[in-house]
Amino acid sequence: MPTEPTVYRLAPAVVARLVGLGLVVVAVVLFVGTAVVALAGWPFLVVVVLAVVGVAAVAVTGWWLRSRAWVLRCTDDGYRVRLVRGAGVATARWNAVEDAVTTYRHDVACLQLRLRDGRTTTLPVGVLAVDRDALVRELQERLQRGHGLRPFRQPTEGTS
Repeated sequence: MPTEPTVYRLAPAVVARLVGLGLVVVAVVLFVGTAVVALAGWPFLVVVVLAVVGVAAVAVTGWWLRSRAWVLRCTDDGYRVRLVRGAGVATARWNAVEDAVTTYRHDVACLQLRLRDGRTTTLPVGVLAVDRDALVRELQERLQRGHGLRPFRQPTEGTS
């Protein structure tokens, strides 16, 4: 029986960092833009337009990162990773995954999916907006189903 795909989004702290970086870029552009406007003798309205466009772009990007962008998408067939630089294999089927382990890369807790062909997908757990235990349970269930294993059923009263 097919299950709904699970989508894991960016953690709020990561979104906040990216929005903060965007605001710093806007501030630098405004600083340079103000100097150019002053030296060229252009109207100050150019700086105002730069500021409005820059802040609007950061706001829209922040909204998209928080509510639309995703990092990990798990389906019955496999998984897909995006927005994580250096994650390794971006897409794989569950039956190609040999095992899933936790590890540390550069002192950051990561989940590593090791494929049968020796390649890996490594995800820093801190970038995901999810409880670590919930992520592990989800991936265990997906891996078991992907390998054709069914979970144990609890015995009912009076059966052995």
